[in-house]
Amino acid sequence: MSFSHLGLSDKVLAAVAATGYTTPTPIQEQAIPHVLARRDVLGIAQTGTGKTAAFVLPMLTLLEKGRARARMPRTLILEPTRELAAQVKEQFDKYGAGQKLNVALLIGGVSFGDQDTKLTRGVDVLIATPGRLLDHTERGGLLLTGVELLVIDEADRMLDMGFIPDIERICKMIPFTRQTLFFTATMPPEIARITETFLHNPEKIEVSRPATTAVGVAQFQVSVGREPHEKRETLRRLLRDAKDLNNAIIFCNRKREVALLHKSLQKHGFSVGALHGDMDQSARTAALDQFRKGEIPLLVASDVAARGLDIPAVSHVFNFDVPHHADDYVHRIGRTGRAGRAGTAISMVAPLDYKSLAAIEKLIGQAIPRIDGGSESHVDSAAVPTKDETEHPRHSRARDGAREGGREGSRGGRKPRREREPRRSGGGRHPEPKTQSPAGAFTPAAAAQPSRTPSIGRHQAPHAAIDSSTEPADHSHLPAFLLRPIRARV
Repeated sequence: MSFSHLGLSDKVLAAVAATGYTTPTPIQEQAIPHVLARRDVLGIAQTGTGKTAAFVLPMLTLLEKGRARARMPRTLILEPTRELAAQVKEQFDKYGAGQKLNVALLIGGVSFGDQDTKLTRGVDVLIATPGRLLDHTERGGLLLTGVELLVIDEADRMLDMGFIPDIERICKMIPFTRQTLFFTATMPPEIARITETFLHNPEKIEVSRPATTAVGVAQFQVSVGREPHEKRETLRRLLRDAKDLNNAIIFCNRKREVALLHKSLQKHGFSVGALHGDMDQSARTAALDQFRKGEIPLLVASDVAARGLDIPAVSHVFNFDVPHHADDYVHRIGRTGRAGRAGTAISMVAPLDYKSLAAIEKLIGQAIPRIDGGSESHVDSAAVPTKDETEHPRHSRARDGAREGGREGSRGGRKPRREREPRRSGGGRHPEPKTQSPAGAFTPAAAAQPSRTPSIGRHQAPHAAIDSSTEPADHSHLPAFLLRPIRARV
């Protein structure tokens, strides 16, 4: 089927033909007729399937008739991030070039005055992030009573970022008779509940199973050590040895880690940019533009770049940190293998990431093969962790201790109070004196003394005492607050 059979106007069809597209994607083919028929739509499709054009093209057709009034937009599109909002505006500028439509962008990091001026002139299409939109409504510079069509894009990302309460406030300002388009890549239970509130008898369009990965993306995992410098060294080796690497996005879980890794890669001679939520909007836009134009082949980013960004030619995605939420993995690797292209996604898995990795494999319904740290061609299928190995190391140790030592074992083999390392500062305590071991390493004086069985306190059960004949387990890697003694009530 071609675009001409979907009911789009001649102006929109001419704009589509000018871009070179001839055949709609499945989500576009199924959604556009229902949008033109003024039906509510619930669209579920994996990233990179053309969801944006599925609502932009019919909106342009519907907006050819009528005019906008000052401070009262005709349509509203809500996006979770500034980059996604700017990307949607680019789509309106491209496909609506032959129409006299006023399109406004309300995002953070931009002057309120310039945005207010555009609203005063009248806006046909208002594209906004929830926070900045509410700022304008609270100042009295924006009325949503004239909105005829509402689009909530990347709804699952809205949920992750905590925007659902804001969206509920915004929906109360919009007429009940509006048309609502709801698009998401995954359908967690919370989103299913929200659709029952926001949508009225919607037409459900599902072109792929929720939380599926693109077929053209080859997925691998690489085992790394616990220390950050080991992970960075492995990443550099992967970047140098990767086959057919044109450009790559490297994802980190924290903004601080993005900045540290960006500086490290620059220090080792890589041409790399950074993108995270704490950067100025001008710096974020510049980094994204440089990456799209190929001026920098590598982009270190937080999950702000994981959703919806259309960068068609990304050849590789590296998960420097395994995402905490399995859904985020689907969105991250969706930045590569777009529009039918092939792509490669490599996740760097530390010992504490096995539990998250198991959740990811359960969600996508497949095991991720393991490779060594230097080549994408060598797959060690026997090295894929078993079910027991995917459990959190701390949990498995606590369980094993419970089997062996009753109540005391369930506490993970806690050390006697005198054998624990002293606090470095605070709490009014002074560090214990150090003694020189025969090997030349410094150890606390108390640790050098023979272990003693602590006395049983007034509220302590007799069986909670530690057997001095058993050597306590090494829990030096645990934080101090987990080593504080717990007294059982009799």
